[in-house]
Amino acid sequence: MSDAAESRQDQFSGTKDVADSHKFDEKRLEQYMQAHVEGFQGPLTVKQFKGGQSNPTYQLVTPSKKYVLRRKPPGKLLPSAHAVDREYKVITALHGTGFPAPRTYCLCEDDSVIGTMFYIMDMVDGRVLWEPLLPGQDPETRWKIYDSLNETLARLHMVDYEAIGLADFGKPGNYFARQISRWTKQYVASETETIPEMNRLMEWLPANVPQEDSNSIVHGDYRLDNTVLHPSEPKVIAVLDWELSTLGHPLGDFTYSLMQWVMPGQGTGGGTGSIRTADLKSLGIPTLDEYIRMYCERTNRPNGIENLDFYFSYNFFRLAGILQGIAGRVRDGTASSEHAKQMAANVRPLAEEAWVYAQRAGAE
Repeated sequence: MSDAAESRQDQFSGTKDVADSHKFDEKRLEQYMQAHVEGFQGPLTVKQFKGGQSNPTYQLVTPSKKYVLRRKPPGKLLPSAHAVDREYKVITALHGTGFPAPRTYCLCEDDSVIGTMFYIMDMVDGRVLWEPLLPGQDPETRWKIYDSLNETLARLHMVDYEAIGLADFGKPGNYFARQISRWTKQYVASETETIPEMNRLMEWLPANVPQEDSNSIVHGDYRLDNTVLHPSEPKVIAVLDWELSTLGHPLGDFTYSLMQWVMPGQGTGGGTGSIRTADLKSLGIPTLDEYIRMYCERTNRPNGIENLDFYFSYNFFRLAGILQGIAGRVRDGTASSEHAKQMAANVRPLAEEAWVYAQRAGAE
């Protein structure tokens, strides 16, 4: 394993003591769990996960069992941000179908318990791997891990969301138009410099959305490090971080998961990495074409995916919009970390890459 891989794995894996800004009355939580979590038996010890979620996430340890608590962060928030109640709703519904989502126990909307809304779910014991090249694995295992990632996302997109009570989980239809509008607004509100490619994309993308309009549950941030693998087998046993999930176009979700095949360098600096320049055959990792074919076979798309260049352009644009939001917070002094500055520096290269794909799709 490379030093970079080790530091990434060490940086984000495991737990730490609860940060001062995220502490709460643990005795109060224990009393709440006694009343609302089936089978709960204290005493309770609370740790905080290291991974960089925007919703603070805690490990709750008892003598016989471990749980996970996800909460809204303390402080003033945008109205629709950090919607842990939506996460709870989709995870609960999917777990009931046998999909690899953790079992949930309760949603607490009473701010007086720990200060903000939260939910509690099972701690799924397994491995979270942060490096897409899967250092330390043999080629056969790498292939099986990617096959399981592919199968799990295809399975999500084939779920009958109305049958499991999620008909109101989002607005069906016009997904790309709504997403492009959302990230355009965020970009404009957070703009720190003029990037000509972003201005062109904001005009070109909404006018060139493919006509094919499918609907499914979409995860919104599906990638290797948002899954838990079995402790010893190359198999996804839980999908995490449903913060961006909604009803939307499955191809938006799937082509986002393809970004590491086309992302130059370290891309967003946010942990997706890149396998664009790797020798995939010797590593045992599917090529982009192989991975697309696997998904299309599983989701009954015999003709493959048309308009791939549009989808790549859209996903690079979306990432640029997300990172520009971080750049805006750096500008406003609400995000001061070096990591945030590094991500903000990626907005221009992402916009330039998005425009390259737009030109391939016919933009002038």
